[in-house]
Amino acid sequence: MDRLVDHLFVFEGDGEIRDFPGNYTLYREWLKANEKKGKDKWGELGKMKSSGASTEVAAVETQKAKGKSQNEEVKRKPTYNEKKEFETLEKEIATLEAEKKRLEESLGNIPFEEIQKASVRIGDIATLLADKETRWLELSEIV
Repeated sequence: MDRLVDHLFVFEGDGEIRDFPGNYTLYREWLKANEKKGKDKWGELGKMKSSGASTEVAAVETQKAKGKSQNEEVKRKPTYNEKKEFETLEKEIATLEAEKKRLEESLGNIPFEEIQKASVRIGDIATLLADKETRWLELSEIV
């Protein structure tokens, strides 16, 4: 849900709807950090909004208190097999692109019966290329 939402409307009952800019996880952390303040917590959030400060500051302060940062990611090192696969993928992609180009250029010079086989192979190559390029992108973020 955090990837879909960056702004919440909180329905508290009795017709009260509160506005919280941030995702659901930030909202839950903000609630936990401010649960003892009661109704005052919403007043502080409103004051931050009216003063022009970003309301995400409340959520960021909560995360700082925990020693976390939103942008902090754990970057792992690639394994030996991932490095080898990355190098192999680069070579395979180049080979497939060359084969596809050769087939596309030869479509005008081959007999009619072989055109269908060549066009099927071009489609297969396009699918393989898409899969290999996606995997290459995944590995390039690690390597």
